[in-house]
Amino acid sequence: MKRLNGYRIRLVLVGVVAAIVLGGGSANADFTLGEPTNLGPTVNSTTDDYFPNISVDGLTLYFHSRRSGSYGPYDIWAATRKTTDDQWGEPVNLGPTVNSSVQDGCPSISADGLSLYFHSLRSGVADLWVTTRETIDDDWREPVNLGPTVNSSAGDVGPRISVDGLSLFFASDRPGGYGGRDLWVTTRATLADNWDPAVNLGPTVNTSEAEIGLDISADGLTLCFSSNRPGGYGNADLWVTTRSTVSDSWGPAANLGQRVNTTYGESGPSISADGLSLYFCDYTGPWPGGFGGIDLWQAPLLPVVDLNGDRVVDSADMCIIVDHWGEDYPLCDIGPTPIGDGIVDVHDLIVLAEHLFEDYRLIAHWKLDEEEGDTAYDIIGEYDATLHGEPAWQTTGGMIDGALLLDGIDDYVETNFILNPADDSFSIFAWIKGGVPGQVIISQADTIIDTPVGPSTKPGSTWLGANPSDGRLMTGLMDIYFGPLESESVITDGQWHHIGLVYDFTAMKRRLYVDGTEVVVDAGYAGGVQSSGGLYIGAGQNLSTGTFFSGLIDDVRIYNCALSAERIKAIAH
Repeated sequence: MKRLNGYRIRLVLVGVVAAIVLGGGSANADFTLGEPTNLGPTVNSTTDDYFPNISVDGLTLYFHSRRSGSYGPYDIWAATRKTTDDQWGEPVNLGPTVNSSVQDGCPSISADGLSLYFHSLRSGVADLWVTTRETIDDDWREPVNLGPTVNSSAGDVGPRISVDGLSLFFASDRPGGYGGRDLWVTTRATLADNWDPAVNLGPTVNTSEAEIGLDISADGLTLCFSSNRPGGYGNADLWVTTRSTVSDSWGPAANLGQRVNTTYGESGPSISADGLSLYFCDYTGPWPGGFGGIDLWQAPLLPVVDLNGDRVVDSADMCIIVDHWGEDYPLCDIGPTPIGDGIVDVHDLIVLAEHLFEDYRLIAHWKLDEEEGDTAYDIIGEYDATLHGEPAWQTTGGMIDGALLLDGIDDYVETNFILNPADDSFSIFAWIKGGVPGQVIISQADTIIDTPVGPSTKPGSTWLGANPSDGRLMTGLMDIYFGPLESESVITDGQWHHIGLVYDFTAMKRRLYVDGTEVVVDAGYAGGVQSSGGLYIGAGQNLSTGTFFSGLIDDVRIYNCALSAERIKAIAH
């Protein structure tokens, strides 16, 4: 009874805190890196574009470039946007007051937008400089050299100013390092004070190789930088080191991994103040999808809030936080961004609550809300789909926002291979409206394979369709062995229906769902049918006449597991 009461107390606390934090406030969790995307031809040129630095408000991106229109071999440029949801505008050169006839680069904008730090060769050696302006609408003043207390005769580059303006990090070849170009920091007590002599960041950060191209997070607890030290993926990689407080020493550096690092080499990291994005340059590429020379890229910083590893963020994860309330427990210390604050508290619950009910078992999700074009984008992974025929985007009138209208003649959507039904459990769902008996909503395509005796067809199957007699929901998955599974629920009545198939590999059962309710399940059986085809949304497995769907399809989702009945009901409602 005592244990039960304790569990109830935890749930009450979770419910109260969830109700509070879901009503307002914001924070960010620890992160993993999402798929990087190129900033595109408006920002990137056909030459080299380096070392991005994003302003605190996220509306201005500073960088240096070799593009035409420069005053020297490398100039500082800035691209702006009206909101963080808008596209970047055409970059603008900062002009001859800031830029000189020699190299000027690695810009770093202060939090108030009134001071811009950069390095320049205008004095004959790479020194750190600063230019200021009265307001963000004023012109930049003549740059000022930071002087011999900060600069050395050996070359000092790549400055990054902290959000509070009291620490300036940079790279230098000066004596007192660990053999290569090292990372250093100079500090000052107040904004009105002079900078103190620079201090080396020490052997946990620096190595005998070159460290350069750094950024400091808004809270001062995470340092991201580039290094060609051993343990990377080729040339210079992006690495990260953290500390618990701004008074603590930096911990050992960790490589950010293959999601962002390649054999080409990456540098110039810039962490957005909200902790949601990492900007960087790929400086010996380009990667596929680049625009020539060195390009600027952006990778999302994805929160890690699935504390128990079941790939669903729910009350079980909240209970883990409550169980460790007030402790220094790294698993739960997910807020504030990016590495927590050394104690499990309300900041961590705020972060978790913002991601409640997210499901990381979702491997593909086509919202079908596009307004134009021949691509249906997968918002989860890498399975963007291609439209065939002339399906019509419906910007309104879908079950969830827009939808895709298919004509029943030759319209369909095609994906690459996603999964093999013989390998494991999966679930697939969609909203539909319309159709006639015999039409197919989702199928896995037949494929042709080479065998020692010649080409052979590896059959796909109908995953979700309307049976030929009266339009009842059916599946043909595994039907070459066990026959189709048909329900008693008609789905071609012109009403919106949420339909789904759950293939439970462990129990060897197929289950069909309509509007959140299980409508049929078959007896268990053994075996599975190998298939390597992609999916057809709105057509049968071999694109036969009569299988093309006529009506609206919306919000198609695939999960790499057999979802529970409770989860399916939640999705449908």
